[in-house]
Amino acid sequence: MAVLSAELHAHSKLSYDGRDSIDLLIEQAAAVGLDALAITDHDEIEASLRAVDRASEYGILGIPGMEVSSAAGHVLALGVTEAVPPGRSFEETLALIRDQGGVAVVPHPFQESRHGVMANIDRETLATADAIEVYNSRLLTGWSNRQAERFARRNNLPMTAGSDAHISEMVGQAVTRIDAADADLDAILDAIRDGRTTVEGKRTPWRISLRQAAGGVKRRIANRLAGMR
Repeated sequence: MAVLSAELHAHSKLSYDGRDSIDLLIEQAAAVGLDALAITDHDEIEASLRAVDRASEYGILGIPGMEVSSAAGHVLALGVTEAVPPGRSFEETLALIRDQGGVAVVPHPFQESRHGVMANIDRETLATADAIEVYNSRLLTGWSNRQAERFARRNNLPMTAGSDAHISEMVGQAVTRIDAADADLDAILDAIRDGRTTVEGKRTPWRISLRQAAGGVKRRIANRLAGMR
């Protein structure tokens, strides 16, 4: 058995609101002592797949994945190697992730202002997820994290943490400790499904959260303008 430290929620510049290259994200993950990194761009998987190939050069494991914009809100698809289409129902999104052997983790479910799914589904439906992200570093007050943890515990659901980093410096702000049988992808996914995880983290400083948000708005505007040309 191996207890691995993983960042399960980070964005590269392929996300409309991300800033940095996969190399910067992987370098940061290695620098802070992580064993594994999942780059989970919004409705894109190309950067994550490239990171899987590059991660071993830095001595860490790359976990393929993405953050899917379901009709209900955001869902992390960990372990998938093909893009899961956005806009499908919550239930269909989970099924499509599982069809690829992936794990469906719901991030920041109770923060409705950031595409949390609880704006559009009930608690019984949320409980059908494979795991709940109970610590997200970008929540300013922590109240939504506490709601997520209480929900996961009451429903006996596996728990994860994620920095939700949109700039490389924030990779590793939140870490999922995974008690895996081996240091490989299948063992990590199995351990998450089985709930053999613990979470820890610290909140992203509010100044950096604001900077990430402002940068994301600028990049979205720039992308839209470029698309009109």
